[in-house]
Amino acid sequence: MMTTADAGTATPIGRTRWLRLIPVAVIVYVISFMDRTNISFAFSGLGQELGIDKAQQGLAGGIFFIGYLVLQIPGGHLAERWSAKKFVAIMIVAWGIFAVLSGVVQDFGQLLVVRFLLGVAEGGIWPAILVLISHWFPTEERARAFGIWMMNIPLSSIITAPLSGWILSFSDWRGLFFIQGALPFVIALPLWLWLVADRPSRAKWVGPAEREWIERSLAEDEKDAPAFAGYGQVFRSGVVWRLVVVYFLIQVGFYGLTLWLPTLLKATTGGNSVLVGWLTAIPYVVAAVAMYLNARAADRNRRYGFHVLVSLVVGAVALVASVALGSIPVLSIALVCVATAGVLAYDGPFWASASLAVPVALAGGAMGLVNALGNLGGFVGPYLGGYLQDLSGGSFLSTSIVLAVALLLGGLIMITLRGRANPGPAAVKPETTSAGGAR
Repeated sequence: MMTTADAGTATPIGRTRWLRLIPVAVIVYVISFMDRTNISFAFSGLGQELGIDKAQQGLAGGIFFIGYLVLQIPGGHLAERWSAKKFVAIMIVAWGIFAVLSGVVQDFGQLLVVRFLLGVAEGGIWPAILVLISHWFPTEERARAFGIWMMNIPLSSIITAPLSGWILSFSDWRGLFFIQGALPFVIALPLWLWLVADRPSRAKWVGPAEREWIERSLAEDEKDAPAFAGYGQVFRSGVVWRLVVVYFLIQVGFYGLTLWLPTLLKATTGGNSVLVGWLTAIPYVVAAVAMYLNARAADRNRRYGFHVLVSLVVGAVALVASVALGSIPVLSIALVCVATAGVLAYDGPFWASASLAVPVALAGGAMGLVNALGNLGGFVGPYLGGYLQDLSGGSFLSTSIVLAVALLLGGLIMITLRGRANPGPAAVKPETTSAGGAR
């Protein structure tokens, strides 16, 4: 990261928060995402030992997102009004317990219960961290802050895929859940408690110049914000509900692809667990780069809707093409990389838009509502993917077309947003530069 001084302005803001808060938030969510998606590597063992078909496997993968609903709005509210640091710490302990318990289930019913409770435990973390970031990063650098933090998704897959494949080379699906379920306790919780502070005013490690700039910039951002009118304003906001629909459609496409990606690659290559693990990681390396570049571009021109649309169009087209050309493994895998990059690069611009859609006092609740209802798509996508594969005799082509249509619809709705949620180039302040990098 560059400081403001590096970018050519007179007053150095500092980069402490970029080097401290963002990395630990990434680490916490990498482990969280790992415990959420490692079931995709356990499907084969689960199917054989518990006697469940692909539709049931998809249901087990997707029911997480029903539980995920429970703490979304309360999590955002508690982070805004109480403490993001304390709330997330409690949730880390809870999700670690259920992640470990995933390895002791004895039947399909128990698997559904544990996956549901894992979703409840993880549910409040996303909006809480979004709130935390909005307390530390003004509008002019927020898309990058969100985008860099959300690199946790490709990074977790880069780590989860080969790690899961390696664990399964000497253990079974139960060992996979036990080993990865221990990581919240030994890594995530200690780092979170040590490094995080709720606001600049509560962080002794922030210099006076950096603290003053953050607080002044945040105050400037809120000068033209709508007046606080209670949480009913969130539910009455047409912009918020459009964001819900967009996020739902994106999650249908994203999780439909993510949870079935190892299965798709195994069918394409005929590889073993270790090979599939490494191949699954490659698309997420490409996605991490795309996420940063798209977020940086969105910060420069504030055309959040446009950057979401382009990302999703690329993802949708490449996804269908990758499946249609599955008989050419190298080309198919290259297209999977492009598809995964497109399906993920929307993240920074999307959440920057969501954070501006309502007054700051309502932002936690609004982002919680968007994440809560939108993530129902994470239930629909995996289940639909499994159902369509059963219906088509194992083919992923019909699944890819349905997922691509969902992504395209999400992008088209996103470009209908106007106002603070999608301010455009006129909102850019050319005389300022952020600590995240040069304009």
